[in-house]
Amino acid sequence: MSYDLNFWKYQSEIYLDSQTTYASLCDGERVEGLEDLPIEEMLDRLKVFFSDGWAQTEELNWEATSRGAFQVSTTPQMFRVDCYGMSGDDMNRFIDLGKEFGCPLYDPQVGTRFDGKS
Repeated sequence: MSYDLNFWKYQSEIYLDSQTTYASLCDGERVEGLEDLPIEEMLDRLKVFFSDGWAQTEELNWEATSRGAFQVSTTPQMFRVDCYGMSGDDMNRFIDLGKEFGCPLYDPQVGTRFDGKS
């Protein structure tokens, strides 16, 4: 089963339609009202969050024996993770990573941004 998790950060006092923002970011567009993310720092922290049995097969691709795999893709304003066969507990690590950088989860599978505003 595949699942994608998406993270971005609004500028202060800005809030946009989440589905429209998601679609624009997936198309590689810059979105007025979003902050640029510290992508390199987020990738460095990702290595800490997934240091227990996970291995990078390429820079942005990870696998773990019997725990699934994930692939990271980024733009200056979005951090996205495509998860394959992962447990909820492992996927929750991405949510923790997003929180650490002030980026709530947007889940396009249910059309919800988990920031208490949508």
